[in-house]
Amino acid sequence: MSKWSVLILSAFAMMGGATAAHAEGKFTPGACPKMPTAIAELATAKCGRLTVPENRAHPNGKTISLSVAIIPAKSATPKPDPIVWLAGGPGDDAVTEIPMALAGDLNSDRDLIFMSQRGTYSAQPNLLCPSVDRAGADTLNVPYDSRQAQILTLRAHATCHREVVARGADVPAYNTIESSADLEDLRLALGIPKWNLYGISYGTDFALTYMRLYPQGLRSVGIDGVFPPSTGGGAAGWTASEGFKAVFAACSAQPKCRARYGDVDALFRRLVVQYERHPKTFLVKVDGQPAPVKVMISGGMLVQWAATPGTHLAAQVPAALNELAHGRPDRITKLWATSRLDPNSVGITSPGLFNSIACSEWVPFETKAQVIAAGRKAFPDFPRSVHANAPMNQFLHETCTVWPVPPAPASVRDVVRSNIPTLVVNAQYDAQTAPSNGALVAKTLPNAVVVTIPNVAHVAFASPSPAANACAQQIARSFFDTLQNADTSCVAKVPPTDFVIDP
Repeated sequence: MSKWSVLILSAFAMMGGATAAHAEGKFTPGACPKMPTAIAELATAKCGRLTVPENRAHPNGKTISLSVAIIPAKSATPKPDPIVWLAGGPGDDAVTEIPMALAGDLNSDRDLIFMSQRGTYSAQPNLLCPSVDRAGADTLNVPYDSRQAQILTLRAHATCHREVVARGADVPAYNTIESSADLEDLRLALGIPKWNLYGISYGTDFALTYMRLYPQGLRSVGIDGVFPPSTGGGAAGWTASEGFKAVFAACSAQPKCRARYGDVDALFRRLVVQYERHPKTFLVKVDGQPAPVKVMISGGMLVQWAATPGTHLAAQVPAALNELAHGRPDRITKLWATSRLDPNSVGITSPGLFNSIACSEWVPFETKAQVIAAGRKAFPDFPRSVHANAPMNQFLHETCTVWPVPPAPASVRDVVRSNIPTLVVNAQYDAQTAPSNGALVAKTLPNAVVVTIPNVAHVAFASPSPAANACAQQIARSFFDTLQNADTSCVAKVPPTDFVIDP
């Protein structure tokens, strides 16, 4: 048993009131949090709460608490350095992603630690806002880029801001810098000399920021679906074109797909232009809805659909676009409506945390003109209205007008330079964090192992492509065991995408 495990077990043995503490953070063992979906592993996990200052500029002010869950290693003789899982978003609660991490067997010989980032579901307070979650349903039948959609969206975010302020949250204190300090507080409170991180999506930004600020606690870092702190924002969203074009190229490389669907890239661009100029409403049956649902397809909607869920179901993309071109929109409209009408998605992620990070760490460091220019560079033939809303960043700059937070220090955008061993995992079809991001980050990480997993979309560890997922998971396990000697041979064995070929 590792030294830190002895320390934490001692703390759990004294749950009557003893705590582990240091200058700013205090860990108190306790019950595991109740999550929106039951997680069986929490029944045997070691849990508690980390109490930290809400705003470290006011260390004697209000405190907040974050859920912590520790999943023990399967091995009877675990390695001394645990792995910490950092969730995406920003706004996802790491505790909800326990099944994802365990599916990759990351706890084979190391304990796994999950901490709810400040503002997320099981943190106290949280910055959840059902009003924002429901805005997607409210705008199903209006053009994605329209003034009407913008008004409804901004109204929901303004309501969210009023709600979280009324709860007493110091909204500007919810950011990656404070969260990194929370994470370091946890390491010190648990008495862990060195640990490892595995971050997905925005969790890679979190991991890289922590690496820059607190390198002394790190043995290694894995990042999957890389979102560099130095480039975050709307303009970077247009690197989604890499994921789209990778899917289209993969279809073109397969004779059956190419023969059936032709130039899918050209078809996609034509449909975006057509439907942005002439949006059209369709009726679609959605499971769980009593009557058919009205869904409007516009060009901006098609771009966002292609980013997600489209690329995550890459095998269906050429068929779906071909069907739309022939007047059959159901494959696209059903996926789009289902994701926005799912009641299980309401009140789970944290729009408040997302907005506080976006409006302090991204938007102040770019202009709307730069977003539009990036869109024009990626897709020169798209209308300006589409260029103004990069994938995953609808009305981003406008939202910050109703979410007032001061800009973060310029250092939040610093390029991370480190000799800490780092696994950089890219996904070929990633339309949310471009595969080129991995190469960009690795330029200043000389001990990086960089891999691109083929035929899978955003977050290779868990995007729905079993063979690709298994490869990413195997590489991660190998990396944490051997660092720069990680076995990446499975990359060459991932089978090609089995594209749907309609009759």
